[in-house]
Amino acid sequence: MATDGAAPVARRPRRFRRRLRTRIILSFLLLGTGLTVLFAFLTDYSRQRVENQLVEEVMNTNIDEFARRFYVDPSRNPDIPVQQMYGRVVRRADFEQLRLDEPDWYELPDGIHNITGRDPTGQRFAYKLAVRKTPDEWFFLAYDMTQTLRGESELKRALYLSILLFSGLSLVIGWWSASRVMQPVTELAGRLRAYRGSSHPRRLATHFPEDEVGQLAEALDDYALRLTEVVQRDREFNADVSHELRTPLAVIKGAVELLLSRPDLDERTRARIQRIQRAEQQCSDLIGSLLLLSRNERGQGHSDVARVAEQLLDSHRAQLGGKPLELRLEGAPGLVIEAPEAALSVALGNLIGNAVKYTPQGEVVVQLLADGVQVLDTGPGLSEEDAARLFQRGYRGTYAGHSQGAGIGLSIVGRLCDLYGWDVSVRPRSDGERGVVAMLSFGGGVPDAPATAAAAGTQAGAAG
Repeated sequence: MATDGAAPVARRPRRFRRRLRTRIILSFLLLGTGLTVLFAFLTDYSRQRVENQLVEEVMNTNIDEFARRFYVDPSRNPDIPVQQMYGRVVRRADFEQLRLDEPDWYELPDGIHNITGRDPTGQRFAYKLAVRKTPDEWFFLAYDMTQTLRGESELKRALYLSILLFSGLSLVIGWWSASRVMQPVTELAGRLRAYRGSSHPRRLATHFPEDEVGQLAEALDDYALRLTEVVQRDREFNADVSHELRTPLAVIKGAVELLLSRPDLDERTRARIQRIQRAEQQCSDLIGSLLLLSRNERGQGHSDVARVAEQLLDSHRAQLGGKPLELRLEGAPGLVIEAPEAALSVALGNLIGNAVKYTPQGEVVVQLLADGVQVLDTGPGLSEEDAARLFQRGYRGTYAGHSQGAGIGLSIVGRLCDLYGWDVSVRPRSDGERGVVAMLSFGGGVPDAPATAAAAGTQAGAAG
């Protein structure tokens, strides 16, 4: 079975997106926190760099002075005028003893070195050690950095606290700024929601100043005006087409009924006139359904699925000619749905029409189910490409050949199903037979049992 319709395109899943207000607040928070962290890092880095340079300059100067004073009076260690500094001179005779007492000092080359560790009581200590080595004497000058480390820890705690403080301040400023910035946008969105469903939306630009939001409101006003004009023209066109098409169809219907009332008609002529009558009814149903689709409105009424399916099969039987094809209806009648017969006739008629058109021989079976109806044929089947593109508008199946059709039949079926909450599908048969099964499920369109019984009784009374 070839297809000539379109189905709704699968919608892409909606991804979570942060609100614009949240983005503004996060931007302020990240900016404030980032700048504060950068400032704190640069402050601590600059302090350490400057402090190290100053201390090393002082130590280089003092160790030279320490050596000079020693050579003035080699009998004793010179005094050091700077507090927190300790000086020591080791003579050649004591080099080996230094290696045993202070192995770390013994291995150090000339220069300034950072020494850290913990004393026997577990307290942390740190000092800088300046080293000058000559063949006969080694000079050591230590500068206590313990207090400096404590000050560094206090500074880092203060910097961490400032990061938290300025991050909170950035959050508050971001929230306040976002509220001020988003207030006109929120107001615009609120006015748009208030106009939802109105066929004559009011102007928005008059409520906003001439800024970016005002320009957006003016653009929305222009778009709404053009869209309203398009919708109005579409409604007028639909009404005009409906009126102009219904008039000749009414004439055809009256003429056909008049001809069929003549007793002298031969059977061949009567069959042709009845075919014209069925074509007129199909046109009327199609026009009514298309008008409802254009207005996105559901028609009122109840339809007996079995009766409509039998009428459609009778119509197609009259058009088979010599085609070796059997059309039959299976299943128990009694299924009544909340929809006009015109909509059901168009939806089910397209499925049956496709099955009849593309099945050269065999059978087309319409099976009535508890909440739907399915059409099975013994045609050429359904290719993978057809199955994937089955309901694309304008697509004609692999086996369409030179048959007439624009590829919009099932598009109308799909739109009717969306309007009435039905489900439609076409797939290869799974019972081992060649062909296609088309399934039309009414779902929520089936009324409850009392309503079904009442509608069925009314139609039975009318038929009687």
